Amino acid sequence: MWKTRITALLILLLGVGLGFFIYKSEISHRSLAPETKVTGFAKYPFKLGLDLSGGTHLVYKADVSLIDSMELSNSMESLRDVIERRVNVFGVSEPIVQVQNGGFSNRGEERLIVDLPGVTDISKAVEMIGQTPMLDFRTENPDKDKPQEATIDANGQVQLVQNPQFILTELTGRYLDKAILEFDPTTSEPVVSLQFDAEGSLLFEKITRENVGKSVAIYLDGAPISIPTVNEAITGGKAQISGDFTPDEAKTLVGRLNSGALPVPISLISTQTIGPSLGTQATEAGVKAAIFGFLAIALFLIIWYRLPGVIATIALSMYVVIMLSIFKLLPVTLTAAGIAGFIISIGIAVDANVLIFERIKEELRNGEGISDAIHHGFKRAWLSVRDSNISSMITAVILYWFGTTLIKGFALVFLLGVIVSMISAISITRIFLYTLNIKKKNKFTSFLFGSGFSNASVVTARADQK
Repeated sequence: MWKTRITALLILLLGVGLGFFIYKSEISHRSLAPETKVTGFAKYPFKLGLDLSGGTHLVYKADVSLIDSMELSNSMESLRDVIERRVNVFGVSEPIVQVQNGGFSNRGEERLIVDLPGVTDISKAVEMIGQTPMLDFRTENPDKDKPQEATIDANGQVQLVQNPQFILTELTGRYLDKAILEFDPTTSEPVVSLQFDAEGSLLFEKITRENVGKSVAIYLDGAPISIPTVNEAITGGKAQISGDFTPDEAKTLVGRLNSGALPVPISLISTQTIGPSLGTQATEAGVKAAIFGFLAIALFLIIWYRLPGVIATIALSMYVVIMLSIFKLLPVTLTAAGIAGFIISIGIAVDANVLIFERIKEELRNGEGISDAIHHGFKRAWLSVRDSNISSMITAVILYWFGTTLIKGFALVFLLGVIVSMISAISITRIFLYTLNIKKKNKFTSFLFGSGFSNASVVTARADQK
């Protein structure tokens, strides 16, 4: 019994610790001044979606008419990767870039959805995204070690501005036919093969002939993605990039090269600006709904199930604390739909408790002592609890798999809620009830384990007769 009580104490301390973490992280984040380095608890704010924090929602249509159906998925993922990196360069906080596939019946309706929290200037957002990923090849700058010019900084110190390490060439992505992931037959290491068109082959041969023993950098959107060294002049328009690649890294490089070589043109078809005030109102409404929902459920549990209801309320509090901590630590992007899923999961979190408590009452009516009734109630209610939660998890997975962005936010939070609620109901509630270790049955204990507004002794009357 002492082990059970120590476990219960540790659970309480865990709950208090998580509650303190949530409180401190929110206070630290809200008191953080702009341009201040984020440290300590402030590193764990709630990650709010576009509908709660405000920002810009852009929908682009991708022109995939010239792309083979077998390469469609890879091309869209490469485009998403390039656009996401382009947005990240501008320091947008937590951008979300997603591909919306048209499917077999709507081929050609592939779309790219871009959410930019905190950016409310649509023209700036469109300029930030740009149009088509740009691939180019650059050679070493012979004057890279010579100072370009001298400037004086704010402290009066002379600063020498260096020339760029690489300079542009005529060879760009429009001369590249394709990039292919292959494996060296001798070493089995992944390599990236390049195939240029006729004009690109001549340019590439000239560049490699003039730069044997030097580096030729491959840039995508102005950032280097590979800097191979030229070993010999390459003719025929075929080249091979080798290095310390993992298969995944080589696959990513191929996707980036192809996205620049065979760009997927995108056109803006929809824009939406969400003001911060609307997001604030939605957040406050969601928080109020969650608080009132929690209080209503707690009141019902305590009135109807008395002492077990009090313990279930403690377990429900632990459930809320654990869920909020998960939202901060993973982190989970909270949208209005996600908050709705969390509120619903609070109600579902007590389903297992209701099944268990009703089973405990049945055991009491059948003559079991309170301690035995608790043990048998949990054991015999488990199958029903398991099946109901599995059905909820299957529903959440299906919603997430087939749903749109809005539905996915709801489904993810709902799925997490179901999983955590099983832990809080089966483990936390059981540990606290086992800690009571009530052996004797009297009017007081009968009242504590009674039900509703009826006379509590009725619950155990049949047991007393036996």
